[in-house]
Amino acid sequence: MNIPNFLIIGAAKSGTTALYRYLKQHPEIFMPDRKEPHHFSFDDITKNTKGPGDYVRTAITDKKEYQSLFSSVNNQKAVGEASPTYIYVPGTAERIYSELPNSKLIAILRNPADRAFSAYMHLVRDGYETVFDFSEALNLENERIKKNWGPIWHYKKAGLYHEQLTSYFNLFRNNQILIIIYDDYKKDPSRINKSIFNFLNVDESFLPDMSAKPNVSGIPKNIYFQRIMSYFFDRDNIIRTFSRNLFSEEIRWRVTSYIRNHNLQKIKMSPEVRSGLVDYFRNDINKLQNLINRDLSHWLIY
Repeated sequence: MNIPNFLIIGAAKSGTTALYRYLKQHPEIFMPDRKEPHHFSFDDITKNTKGPGDYVRTAITDKKEYQSLFSSVNNQKAVGEASPTYIYVPGTAERIYSELPNSKLIAILRNPADRAFSAYMHLVRDGYETVFDFSEALNLENERIKKNWGPIWHYKKAGLYHEQLTSYFNLFRNNQILIIIYDDYKKDPSRINKSIFNFLNVDESFLPDMSAKPNVSGIPKNIYFQRIMSYFFDRDNIIRTFSRNLFSEEIRWRVTSYIRNHNLQKIKMSPEVRSGLVDYFRNDINKLQNLINRDLSHWLIY
């Protein structure tokens, strides 16, 4: 029976999809085609939840079904999966430790203010955000959480990394946890990839193809085109089924990423909203610096 020996635990909208894609290319690493099984985040009891964007709807909570994701492992040294809810959902660290106490954990952390805005833009892109003013969406967060809206809508709370990582550092040894800063990955991806490969004890010299940019957020230039794209590529239909039989998963991903990204335009967060978020995260960032022994003062700049 094959089970993971490493997990990418988050954070959401911090480059986990790109990291998953790059690691998946390595011949000594196995990553299942199914990204984000969220297996350890939820249990069967939570199947009754009904909040919008609830990850439980697609989470693989059955152990045998989860293990089947790794049935194709063939002598790869590192076997893993990526579920960005793992860093955030309470109780997840304990569930991982109870089943995989010797596993290695990779967390990639993005400036929490930028992460929050990226999550918002992600939902706007896909037509799931109901308000079109970021500050209004932030004000609605607590009310939405009470109504059981999914983690992607927890714009501020999901960025409290110190609070979330403390559970992992209390359970796992420091040498089992690799913390990556998103800014470093963008600046020097080759160096960071080598550090990840070293952490996983696989060939450091491997160079993944990083030309495609997955899961980019932004405002659709043409909303109707975006809806058509979502219908054909995100939902079960005859065209999607046909393409799965005809093209590899890698080719389908590259084509859809290219088309989607060219229909998006970037917008900036207002300085006023950014300063409010920086003040909100300030205390957690200061404590996070001590936890991971890393200077994060650049995250505190308005």
